[in-house]
Amino acid sequence: MDTDGFKDGTAYDEIRDWVQEKYDLHVTNLNIARIKRKNGIIERDNYNKPKSEDSRQPGTTPEKEKAITD
Repeated sequence: MDTDGFKDGTAYDEIRDWVQEKYDLHVTNLNIARIKRKNGIIERDNYNKPKSEDSRQPGTTPEKEKAITD
Protein backbone atom coordinates (compact mmCIF):
# COMPACT_ATOMS: atom_id res chain seq x y z
CA MET A 1 0.00 0.00 0.00
CA ASP A 2 1.42 3.39 -0.99
CA THR A 3 1.21 5.73 2.00
CA ASP A 4 3.50 8.50 0.76
CA GLY A 5 0.73 11.09 0.66
CA PHE A 6 -0.51 10.41 4.18
CA LYS A 7 1.05 11.01 7.55
CA ASP A 8 1.04 8.33 10.25
CA GLY A 9 -2.37 7.93 11.83
CA THR A 10 -4.34 9.40 8.95
CA ALA A 11 -7.87 10.20 10.02
CA TYR A 12 -10.78 8.39 8.45
CA ASP A 13 -12.09 11.76 7.21
CA GLU A 14 -8.90 12.31 5.22
CA ILE A 15 -9.06 8.83 3.68
CA ARG A 16 -12.75 9.23 2.87
CA ASP A 17 -12.19 12.64 1.25
CA TRP A 18 -9.21 11.36 -0.77
CA VAL A 19 -11.18 8.37 -2.11
CA GLN A 20 -14.12 10.67 -2.93
CA GLU A 21 -11.86 13.10 -4.78
CA LYS A 22 -9.79 10.55 -6.69
CA TYR A 23 -12.37 7.81 -7.42
CA ASP A 24 -15.70 9.62 -6.93
CA LEU A 25 -16.81 6.87 -4.51
CA HIS A 26 -18.47 7.22 -1.13
CA VAL A 27 -16.85 4.98 1.48
CA THR A 28 -17.82 4.55 5.11
CA ASN A 29 -15.74 4.22 8.26
CA LEU A 30 -16.72 0.55 8.31
CA ASN A 31 -15.30 0.08 4.79
CA ILE A 32 -12.04 1.77 5.79
CA ALA A 33 -11.74 -0.20 9.05
CA ARG A 34 -12.26 -3.53 7.25
CA ILE A 35 -9.58 -2.78 4.66
CA LYS A 36 -7.14 -1.60 7.35
CA ARG A 37 -7.75 -4.81 9.32
CA LYS A 38 -7.37 -6.91 6.17
CA ASN A 39 -4.00 -5.25 5.42
CA GLY A 40 -2.72 -5.79 8.95
CA ILE A 41 -3.08 -2.25 10.26
CA ILE A 42 -3.87 -2.60 13.94
CA GLU A 43 -6.65 -0.41 15.29
CA ARG A 44 -7.86 0.22 18.80
CA ASP A 45 -10.73 -1.86 20.18
CA ASN A 46 -14.15 -0.90 18.96
CA TYR A 47 -16.40 -0.26 21.94
CA ASN A 48 -19.51 0.00 19.76
CA LYS A 49 -19.75 -3.71 19.01
CA PRO A 50 -23.01 -5.45 18.07
CA LYS A 51 -24.81 -7.21 20.90
CA SER A 52 -25.33 -10.34 18.83
CA GLU A 53 -22.47 -12.44 17.47
CA ASP A 54 -24.44 -13.34 14.35
CA SER A 55 -25.33 -9.76 13.39
CA ARG A 56 -25.00 -8.99 9.71
CA GLN A 57 -23.01 -6.06 8.37
CA PRO A 58 -22.97 -4.74 4.83
CA GLY A 59 -20.08 -5.87 2.68
CA THR A 60 -17.46 -3.83 0.88
CA THR A 61 -17.53 -3.93 -2.91
CA PRO A 62 -14.32 -4.90 -4.71
CA GLU A 63 -14.29 -1.46 -6.37
CA LYS A 64 -14.32 0.32 -2.99
CA GLU A 65 -11.77 -2.12 -1.57
CA LYS A 66 -9.36 -1.33 -4.40
CA ALA A 67 -9.87 2.44 -3.98
CA ILE A 68 -9.26 2.35 -0.23
CA THR A 69 -6.21 0.10 -0.59
CA ASP A 70 -4.76 2.51 -3.14
